[in-house]
Amino acid sequence: MRLLRSTDLALRVLMRLAVADGTTPTTRDVAAGMEVPYTHAAKVVAELQHLRLLDARRGRGGGLALTEEGRTASVGAVVRAFEGEGDVVDCEGSAPCPLNSGCRLRAALRRAQEAFYASLDPLTVRDIVADPTGPLLLGITRR
Repeated sequence: MRLLRSTDLALRVLMRLAVADGTTPTTRDVAAGMEVPYTHAAKVVAELQHLRLLDARRGRGGGLALTEEGRTASVGAVVRAFEGEGDVVDCEGSAPCPLNSGCRLRAALRRAQEAFYASLDPLTVRDIVADPTGPLLLGITRR
């Protein structure tokens, strides 16, 4: 399974903010630090704000800050929110699969997808920035 770029970026933004040590970086700071286009970061930040995982304040003294809900958010829930509830393969698309009525692959892929999410569900953002990751992230963001 391959994650969307927006999902990857969302997880990295949450991780970056989890180790912000009292600072409130802007969306531009985060985008520059992660070497991604500002527009992509802005869309991800807007969605994370909508999910109440971070606060974004404009103007002087503004910036991004992780909410308590963001610190304790399940990684599996974040991935689901960004990936959507769709199947791994599209059996119903514009050209439906002729095996659709008797296919065993679709169910197997759905079980594999749920197992993937289930393995991420117990992890929180706080967990994934614990040592040794947190100090490494701090070292990268201070450059």
